[in-house]
Amino acid sequence: MRAAAILTGLALLWQDHAAKTPDFRDVAVPAGLTQAFPNGGMVTKEYIIETTGSGVAFIDYDNDGLLDAFIGSGDGAPSRLYHNEGNGKFRDVSAAMGVTRNGWAQGTCAGDYDNDGFTDLFVTYWGQNILYKNEGGKRFRDVTKEAGLVQDRVRYNTGCAFLDYDHDGRLDLAVANYLKFSFEETPKPGANPYCWYLQIPVNCGPRGLPFDRNILYHANPDGTFTDVSEKSGIGAPDRSYCLTVLAADYDGDGWTDIFVACDQTPSLLFMNQKDGTFAEEAVLRGAAFDDNGKAMSGMGATSADYNHSGWLSIFRTNFSDERETLYRNRGQGEFEDATLTSGMAHNTKFVGWGCGFFDFDLDGWKDLLLVNGHVFPEIERKKIDIHFKDRRILYRNLRNGRFEDISLQAGPAIQEKHSSRGVAIGDIDNDGQLEVLVNNQGEAPSLIKQSAGPQGNWVLLQLTGSKSNRSAIGARVRLTAGGMTQYDEVRSGGGFISQSDLRLHFGLGEAKRIDKLEILWPSGVKDERTGLEVNRVLTLKEPQ
Repeated sequence: MRAAAILTGLALLWQDHAAKTPDFRDVAVPAGLTQAFPNGGMVTKEYIIETTGSGVAFIDYDNDGLLDAFIGSGDGAPSRLYHNEGNGKFRDVSAAMGVTRNGWAQGTCAGDYDNDGFTDLFVTYWGQNILYKNEGGKRFRDVTKEAGLVQDRVRYNTGCAFLDYDHDGRLDLAVANYLKFSFEETPKPGANPYCWYLQIPVNCGPRGLPFDRNILYHANPDGTFTDVSEKSGIGAPDRSYCLTVLAADYDGDGWTDIFVACDQTPSLLFMNQKDGTFAEEAVLRGAAFDDNGKAMSGMGATSADYNHSGWLSIFRTNFSDERETLYRNRGQGEFEDATLTSGMAHNTKFVGWGCGFFDFDLDGWKDLLLVNGHVFPEIERKKIDIHFKDRRILYRNLRNGRFEDISLQAGPAIQEKHSSRGVAIGDIDNDGQLEVLVNNQGEAPSLIKQSAGPQGNWVLLQLTGSKSNRSAIGARVRLTAGGMTQYDEVRSGGGFISQSDLRLHFGLGEAKRIDKLEILWPSGVKDERTGLEVNRVLTLKEPQ
């Protein structure tokens, strides 16, 4: 009898597990996202600019409550803006909205920089960045020159993030720079030892190419920006190949810090000194290397309180033959490499790019998705288990500090092979189920959606600042429901040089209401709400 009971219990446990296994499908084609986005050669790549790819963004530019999509393009082709029509369809509105810039687009980030109630868009380029001012949801206007953001030379700008680092209610802007590159001066494949991979001549870099410095722009009251890179300390490091900017409050002091994922060099962690300056402390705080003291090939980065500790940890994607990196925040912004103990140490054949924590099963614990694709299409000549196009990886949070790789059971959209780069996560139809937009090199994008919604309650929080910046970027939320407390923060940028939904999504499991919601606004205002409804979008404004 006892053995039978045990077997029955195990069967029920397996049935429960199987029922929760997601089935992700690519719905980009029926959604109307069929345009391919070139990013250099698909058989061979002569220059490093062809490898880094472009970001994507989910933003609600017209305030209709539905997420629209921006997709960056390289190779001199135009990036595109798509309007969410509200029926699972997107419509290309690039020309009508004034988003027509050609060039080697890299990253993108969003925020209401002028506090007029409409989300603006910043796009980085190899060459010259662009600031699109949102004019009432009717059109975007290029205000790069009048905002003081014209650069004095060609730069390889990559990741970016809006943040209010000095709490003045205006969004400042951090921009990473990868390296110094030109078509004329960069060596050709095979020209030196940095231009070979597994005995194959490949594009050169980043090793052997000149470093560049990162940028911080301070927002002025008149809508312009001032370059404070040197004054703030952000521009001091000059030996890093920088990609993704991930801005968040890592030490819990109420001031936004900046993590930068760096390629083949130590990653950077700029801690806010609360006086307009930053101190770079990645080595001191355990966020520069892996647990062996090795600098990894950091590409993408994302952040979450994945273990309900009340602290934001950092996940970083890396190159093949390297492990992904999970930096667990032990408290006060002190990190340790938890990749091995979390169960994430076995995927070493992938070159990882975009990534994001999201609660796909609505159990209140953040899961993790990352996309992959090699930088060298030439690798296919070797006929080994490393590929230019590869599948995605989905980790389920096991609620005990560990993750389970369920990629091979999670549906065709996870298993399909692409050379992917940017990732944005958001709820495109406000049903509580998150979708994922992926930029694929030389192909149409992927729009990943579960075929059937998970069982569980949820809430989406749309925060609006009053004294704080209107986008509420930097607002910290502590949510308690059903005996479980979760923590998150509104942020710009991250993933891999991309922009996810500015709204905060929480899975609530079986909780029928939110017992307590605590918001610390960037202005310092503390806001507490109780007894809130679930399974809806809650729009909350900062108290005057």
